[in-house]
Parts: sequence; C-alpha cells; structure tokens
Amino acid sequence: MKKDVHPKYFPNAEVICACGNKFQTGSTMPKIKIEVCFLCHPFYTGAHKYIDKAGRVDKFQEKMAKFEKMQKAKFHHLHERSRKKKEAEELLKTRKK
Repeated sequence: MKKDVHPKYFPNAEVICACGNKFQTGSTMPKIKIEVCFLCHPFYTGAHKYIDKAGRVDKFQEKMAKFEKMQKAKFHHLHERSRKKKEAEELLKTRKK
C-alpha cells in the first residue's frame, strides 16, 4: 500500500443519533451524527413517524384536508340536488292527480 493515501481509520468512532442513542463503529470520522438509527427507524420500531425537514408532510396533509373538504362539499351539493329533484317529482305527481 502507498503511504499517506488512505484516510485515518478510527476503530471506535462514536455514532450519535438524534433520538439520543449512541454506539460505536469503525469509520474514517471520529464522530458521526445521524438522524435515524436502528432504535428509532419506523421499519424496526413499527411506529409511524414523519421525518420531514422541508415541511413537505405538513404541506401534503393540508392539501389532502382541503381535497377532502371539497369532496364533502361536492357530495353535500349533489345530495341536496337529488333531494330537491325528488321533492319536485313528488310534487308534480300530487298535482297531476
């Protein structure tokens, strides 16, 4: 091997997760900060957790809430129209008699 080509290896590099978990591993960096580890990752915990830095999840949830509100309004409007139509048909039937 050539000398001074490879970075320094730290066999006991400390890994610190955002959840507070700490463990050691081998790395070329003495300290590593991570956002998700095996203790807080949803795949391993089974918990539903959003990891969002740019507000994308909140933006999506707002968009979906707005869509659901529009769907309810549309359903209500169509339901009212059909109810009024049925009332008008019944009124016409009673007048014809």
